[in-house]
Amino acid sequence: MAGSGTFIVVDIGKTLSKLTLWTRDGRMIDRQVRPNMPCEVDGVRCLDAAGIGQWLRATLRGWSGHPVEALIPVAHGAGFAALDEDGLLFPPLDYEQQVPADVIAAYRKERDRFVLTGSPALPDGLNLGAQVYWMAQRHPEAMERAILVPWAQYWAWFLSGGLASEVTSLGCHTDLWCPADARFSPMAERFGWAERFAPLAKASDVVGTLRPEIAAETGLPASAKVLAGLHDSNAALLAARGFAEIARQEATILSTGTWFIAMRLAAEPFAISSLPEARDTLVNVDAYGWPVPSARFMGGREIESIIQIDTRRVDIRPDQPKLMEAVPALLERGTMMLPTLAPGFGPFPDGKAEWMNKPEEWAGTWYARRAAICLYAAMVADTSLDLIGSKERLLIEGRFADAEVFVRALAALRPETQVYVANAHNDVSFGALRLINPLLQAQGGLRRVEPLEGDLDTYRAKWREHLREPA
Repeated sequence: MAGSGTFIVVDIGKTLSKLTLWTRDGRMIDRQVRPNMPCEVDGVRCLDAAGIGQWLRATLRGWSGHPVEALIPVAHGAGFAALDEDGLLFPPLDYEQQVPADVIAAYRKERDRFVLTGSPALPDGLNLGAQVYWMAQRHPEAMERAILVPWAQYWAWFLSGGLASEVTSLGCHTDLWCPADARFSPMAERFGWAERFAPLAKASDVVGTLRPEIAAETGLPASAKVLAGLHDSNAALLAARGFAEIARQEATILSTGTWFIAMRLAAEPFAISSLPEARDTLVNVDAYGWPVPSARFMGGREIESIIQIDTRRVDIRPDQPKLMEAVPALLERGTMMLPTLAPGFGPFPDGKAEWMNKPEEWAGTWYARRAAICLYAAMVADTSLDLIGSKERLLIEGRFADAEVFVRALAALRPETQVYVANAHNDVSFGALRLINPLLQAQGGLRRVEPLEGDLDTYRAKWREHLREPA
């Protein structure tokens, strides 16, 4: 796309919806954010498609004076939409909605093996196939005639009317895709779902131009192109790919938000069978269709459950010096949290969370508790990185890249790894922008993380002594 216009990234995450306006050379002009609220329809928890859509159109009106060339949708991977010519046939399911026990039990018998899909069996609706399976029972007539699209491509349709599916969304723990073969899974083909999904497009493909009614309402150019878009963690991976290309080495990105997701750009081929399925490892598929060994845990949710701060709304940076001051006493005493605070997820899915060596005056040590849970997140992240063979270079992005205790502890635990954080902290949006300009490099560069002082090796050894690793 030639020209010197501006570009909009529409990032619909699980907890936040974000709109960012960018120049072609990677300078962010504006950023608008909306916390996502769950909604309930007929007793089922759903994604707030209507509320996000209203906010999106209203916010775009504020950028009416900009010569927008293209919009790029990004979204989390555990959602889909069933569409006909009039729009949504039923509200998209929220993946935290519990699937009925008899339904999930029947579904588990239909799933393909992990070595085919790289998709582990996950709770609730985190396997997209489980959502499709349940919705086919709940809305059989609608599903028979629906065109299905992943959540990111729903927003491409919302903006342009263009229908597409895309591999980064189909290939992220969905049970619907075989990464090694670059095709739908046998289960998806057997149930006819593969035929129901919209035609495949590349993330960078243009699926249409802005709907005339949205262009008229917002004042944006009717000629603005809408890309197919991609899965949010894979957008962050595109930012890391630029990081790896500069280094001419392999690299791993650790994307931090509600989920902490580690994705390794491996320098050599890997076997899906080398990943421990029971420990929340999986295979993602990057924007170019290549399998990516990955691991994850619900780090943001776990941290917020202890610090009782909504990090979507509160800037955590000003408190960092006080948190750092609390660390030496925690290390000396061996105060630590054992996993897991999000049962069923992460490298210790069956673990029972408990504090070890908690001081008697703990109720009053606000900053110590917060520092301790950051050390916990570093311990779990370190384990997850080991499970996917991460080495050489690590880029931490997202809202916890500002958590100095966390990032510096992780650097200390992995002395053979060069650990960096981006100065911009908008790597999902920036990575999506690389679909427009693949040679784009981040403004402001990267910051090398200094390891945390103190005996982290002994602390980790004590932490691991109390754990029982899954088989």
